[in-house]
Amino acid sequence: MTDRLSVIFAALADPTRRAILARLAEGDATVSELAEPFSISLPAVSRHLKVLEQAGLITRSRSAQWRSSSLQAEPLREATAWMERYRRFWDDNFTRLDAHLRHIQEQEKQQ
Repeated sequence: MTDRLSVIFAALADPTRRAILARLAEGDATVSELAEPFSISLPAVSRHLKVLEQAGLITRSRSAQWRSSSLQAEPLREATAWMERYRRFWDDNFTRLDAHLRHIQEQEKQQ
């Protein structure tokens, strides 16, 4: 079985799915509403929704004949928490690089 974080990142790897999540951040939507900006079929959008649902990034509910989707933020928090460690690593490296470049520039001015 693939770990939860891998499933989340795999779902986020697709630009259509990221666009769907961005739309759902504005509020719940039906498959038809989510499909509007894309030039793909409703079944294709449904497949994307299934991937997002399996990753825990959305929930789907049914009310009469309408099936709406809702964004679920917790998996995004998990992914962000994992990436945060590496953001600090890169921030520290960029800070050291910046200091090194300033040092080189100062040396060049002195020459």
